[in-house]
Amino acid sequence: MKQKMMTAGMASASVFMVAAVVILAANLRAPLTMVGPLVPELQRELGLSHAAAGALTTIPLLAFAFLAPVAAAFARRFGIERTLFGSLVVLLAGELIRPLSGEFSLFLGTALIGAAIAVDNVLMPALIKDTFSERVGLMMGVYTVTMNMSAAFASGFAVPLADGWGIGWQGAFRFWALVAALSLVVWLPQAWRQKSSGVPAGSRRSSLWRSALAWQVTLFMGLQSLFFYCIVTWLPELGQSKGLAADTAGWLLFFFQFAQLPMMFVSPMLAERMDNQKVLIGSAVLLMAFGTIAFLAGQGWLLWVGALFAGIGAGMAFSLAMMLFTLRTRRPLEAAQLSAMAQSVGYLLAAAGPPLFGVLYDAARRFTAPLGMLLAVCAAMMAFGLGAARNQYVEED
Repeated sequence: MKQKMMTAGMASASVFMVAAVVILAANLRAPLTMVGPLVPELQRELGLSHAAAGALTTIPLLAFAFLAPVAAAFARRFGIERTLFGSLVVLLAGELIRPLSGEFSLFLGTALIGAAIAVDNVLMPALIKDTFSERVGLMMGVYTVTMNMSAAFASGFAVPLADGWGIGWQGAFRFWALVAALSLVVWLPQAWRQKSSGVPAGSRRSSLWRSALAWQVTLFMGLQSLFFYCIVTWLPELGQSKGLAADTAGWLLFFFQFAQLPMMFVSPMLAERMDNQKVLIGSAVLLMAFGTIAFLAGQGWLLWVGALFAGIGAGMAFSLAMMLFTLRTRRPLEAAQLSAMAQSVGYLLAAAGPPLFGVLYDAARRFTAPLGMLLAVCAAMMAFGLGAARNQYVEED
């Protein structure tokens, strides 16, 4: 009887922890992807330029780039669960500050949101590995699909929330503060009964920074992120410039993100079974390029075709970038080091994308030049991606 009660208690704790992972994952992209559909309204009310609007996406990316080592340090000091709980406090503060009147609060809240999500990006995989050691693959799938599904719905419902419900962009932003507050309630028991889980101390400086293969993985990671965040930020306005209503343009972004999900799961399984990943990476980049060409040349249904192709390609590219961290290394520590390098440099590179896209648009008042930039990004992705796809390990390079 006692053993049965212990088993039931462990099962209950496991279910609760699954819920904790899901609710936290729901916060990790939605507060960022909902900004794109609301950019025209933000520009009208606050007088933001396209470059300033692009910075709303750039600020979180800079946080992703610079705060990865800080996240690990906090986890070593306080433990993973308490650090994640603290990040949710910061996230909630950012989501309450962001809708306050004025540009300052908008950018300050965005910075706090980016800082919180940066910590979560680093520590959630470690938490899953520690807590679900026998079901890491399954839980990483749950984590990834929740993150991307919430991102897709956030972009699709942003304009209906703001206009259809009459709560404006401020109210649409505050909606996600409710999700953060619910997450805090779910995570409070995890922080209260802190376990001994933590992040191992770092080792000596890695030689990865001198590896050409590591740099190819890093640049592929960064360029696919640059492409994604440019689309997330500007696709709704591009759609409106080609005749779509504001809410329809928001659903176009939802469609782009939803199209990523199937191949985001399938690609890693295929990649694991191949000697090299050149066919997969080449296919992903070509799909992204075809989608960009459809955005450039088309209107009406061609925009949806472009969102489909670009979405499938972007989903493949993201999952393959994550998979390369393990495929190009022999040991877990090396994979973690490569991941840290790729995320720090890659997100720093990606951060330049949305404002540069906006600057190019401001200069010509057309989307031809910024979409041409994305085609150049695809060409660079192809070059670095095919190099990263070689059947080789970083220490052999």
